[in-house]
Amino acid sequence: MRQLAPSVRQLIALVLLSLLSGAGGATSAQDVSLPGRPDSVKFAVVGDTGTGGRPEYEVGQQMAAAHARFPFELVIMLGDNMYGRQDPQDFVEKFEKPYAALLQAGVKFVAALGNHDSQSNRSYKGFNMDGQRYFTYQRGNARFFVLDTNALDRPQVAWFENALKASADDWKIVYFHHPLYSNAGRHGSDVELRVALEPLLLQYGVNVVFSGHDHVYERLTPQKGITYFVEGASGQLARGDVRRATTTAAAFDRDHTFILVEIDGDTLSFETLSRTGERVDVGVISRRPKS
Repeated sequence: MRQLAPSVRQLIALVLLSLLSGAGGATSAQDVSLPGRPDSVKFAVVGDTGTGGRPEYEVGQQMAAAHARFPFELVIMLGDNMYGRQDPQDFVEKFEKPYAALLQAGVKFVAALGNHDSQSNRSYKGFNMDGQRYFTYQRGNARFFVLDTNALDRPQVAWFENALKASADDWKIVYFHHPLYSNAGRHGSDVELRVALEPLLLQYGVNVVFSGHDHVYERLTPQKGITYFVEGASGQLARGDVRRATTTAAAFDRDHTFILVEIDGDTLSFETLSRTGERVDVGVISRRPKS
């Protein structure tokens, strides 16, 4: 019998695990990991982090452990990076200390603003926003678009459309705080934002969208070809808040989580871990053809 190449075996295993997660079961199988290609784009995703509480620190420790085997160079932050008081010492306690090991390793954090963030936080050096509410940047064959959904005004929408139109990148990844699709009970889908943004996401070939706000992890079934993730449980948690629906591909609301992502050519692989290291979702997304 002909043997499958290791990369093919790994891809099949990832898909099978993704199907298991989509059926509602978390898996802790540790023999499947992200591909870890030398030249791939590697990043992590956190949302609703800025509590300064023990769970945030434990997520940071788990991320540092993951970094040792999967050397991501970027962390995208989905908003609510600061809760409560936001004085200089709070940035130490709620960001610099929880992620100290990653920051010391040179990992770059790039934030979007959430509804609990002060607008002045866009000038905080550690969030790498360069004073901007919305902006774009590139890593390899992927371009990231960061929006401020606290105030989605006409100038921002016009900028977003022009930036999407100008991008010839293979992967277009958008992130912001309020989810267009969510089956969590506390907030759920922001339909008004969806009406404003979804036509642009579809027209200009966006592949993946990350949001926070709901304090759970959820991966939606592809909506009109786009995969949406909700990751709002990296510092806060709404235990038992997910109301599973036909649009829920996978969900986890029992513990705090973060996501690891790898883009290699036309394939995006992801792995979602809890603060204890439990693998709660894993899978592969193929790039949508350019229109």
